[in-house]
Amino acid sequence: MAVWSESTLIDALMNRRIDSEFFRPTHLYAEQQTRKCNTEDLGRLGRFIPGPFGSAFHVKNYDFQSRYRYLRGRDIKPFFILDDDNRYIQEEDFKRLQDYEIQPNDLMISVVGTLGNVAICTPSESPAIFSCKSTLFRSYGIDPYYLLAYLNCNQGQLCLLRRQRGAVQTGLNIEDLRSLPIPRFKNQIESEIASRIQLSHKALCDSKKQYAKAQHLLESELGLDKLSFQKPMGYTARFSELEQSRRSDSEFFNPELRYFWKNLSNRFELIAISKVASVLKFSNPTYGISGIPIVTQKHLLSISPAGYGNDLLTTDSWQRSNCGAVLQQNDLLFYSVGAYLGKTNIWLNSDKAVPASFITLLRCHNEKDAGFLQVLLNSRYGILQSKCFQSGTSQQYIYPKDIRKFLVPVVDEKLKKKLQLLVVESYEKGLEAKKLLNQAKTRVEQLIEEAVQS
Repeated sequence: MAVWSESTLIDALMNRRIDSEFFRPTHLYAEQQTRKCNTEDLGRLGRFIPGPFGSAFHVKNYDFQSRYRYLRGRDIKPFFILDDDNRYIQEEDFKRLQDYEIQPNDLMISVVGTLGNVAICTPSESPAIFSCKSTLFRSYGIDPYYLLAYLNCNQGQLCLLRRQRGAVQTGLNIEDLRSLPIPRFKNQIESEIASRIQLSHKALCDSKKQYAKAQHLLESELGLDKLSFQKPMGYTARFSELEQSRRSDSEFFNPELRYFWKNLSNRFELIAISKVASVLKFSNPTYGISGIPIVTQKHLLSISPAGYGNDLLTTDSWQRSNCGAVLQQNDLLFYSVGAYLGKTNIWLNSDKAVPASFITLLRCHNEKDAGFLQVLLNSRYGILQSKCFQSGTSQQYIYPKDIRKFLVPVVDEKLKKKLQLLVVESYEKGLEAKKLLNQAKTRVEQLIEEAVQS
């Protein structure tokens, strides 16, 4: 359906814009709504600091032994900075680029690539510098947590994205961001909204702590935290091993995995994962305009999937033909193709969905094994098995027949129960954090709508 809007020459001259995207009806409406409130331009509420020029730091200088973090564009997500794939730089690089050091309560705005993500910096990210993919905003006339809620709500996002420029490579310029309208309300109201965001961050931190407890508990019980392997310059395999496994790639014969198997077998019985879970693979769901959501790799998080349901749906006929694909409580979703091979989520959500073809389903014979397997598969030992059993060159893949060969230690039932409890508690804290964020966004949207109607 065609979409158009009309603008006057005065509007074009005032905004110095003639591109149709800037005058898109949804963008115009959001800004008109917002400006009916008592507003201030963002540029009057703080100062911007652009990221360092792209050549100022090269990724080859990453140092994973350092404590100085490097915030990439991909780390900037709505509300909070991603904390599960961190990169670090050497101390000398940090000191050289210290003008770009973040401070607590700074807002990071993604201005290249995925535009409009706004996250707040917390003490847990420091010390750190940020990349040229983002712009830092340091506020001094507004509560940064309230500002964060507005910039991530519907009207804030539309006003923000209205200011993008470019054709092939779009971006957000600081001069355009200065004119972004910020609705102002009573201090008490802004403080209440800000407190919801802060409580959400606390719940998110609690969620991470509970999951970290589960990881530490498993590693200490299995003794993984005490195992240290010095990788040799080279290693060999017998011809009989090649013939039996039908593999000749060096990754499959990685001696580190054999080292783990040997040490674990001294304390535990090791059994094939197929003895505790069914490894299920389904064809790619047929796409439809109605039906239940399809969970893809991008929806997998640290514990349970999220963000699905708005883009891909499967047809009712495919669902009826593949009724076993409908996710059940405590099913495990195993990332079987691509960069994050072996990443595993547990299905704790209450709604219905089916996995995409690049996700392999592990359905535990006993539900109490689900939390244990989820933590184990995401552990150093679990990911190592995925790396060894993977196939392919340019695109890594792991087949169900190889997943069935994973070896799982037989552990105490009390340990399984503790791990399941910690995983569920972590998940519930994550839900609480998400609920508080939605409340904050919804409150800002309601206040803007009330101002329009009054």
